[in-house]
Amino acid sequence: MKTQQVPFTVIDWEKEPVTEVPGKSGTAQMRTVIDNTLCVRMVDFTPGYSADHWCAKGHIALIIAGSLKIALGDGRSFDLRAGSSFHVGDQAGRHRVSTDAGAKVFIVD
Repeated sequence: MKTQQVPFTVIDWEKEPVTEVPGKSGTAQMRTVIDNTLCVRMVDFTPGYSADHWCAKGHIALIIAGSLKIALGDGRSFDLRAGSSFHVGDQAGRHRVSTDAGAKVFIVD
């Protein structure tokens, strides 16, 4: 991610279209804004969501509401609550998310 090339942008997330992405269970409702160098997303994970794949892409993520469990490919896992964040670089570790109660997450990648 190279932010020196990112122009000033204001996003009204309520006006961005929603894409529903099914997981192994539940869905991720994503609003995504992409420019040449940056992708930002507001994601609402439904209660009971569990990802159906391992991800190796880098992210910076802030949990805005609810809680999210991050499982790493090496067997570690982390329970994150609203106000917590995580970051991981590209190819720095496989990870996948799940949530019992649901979560709203802001993601930059």
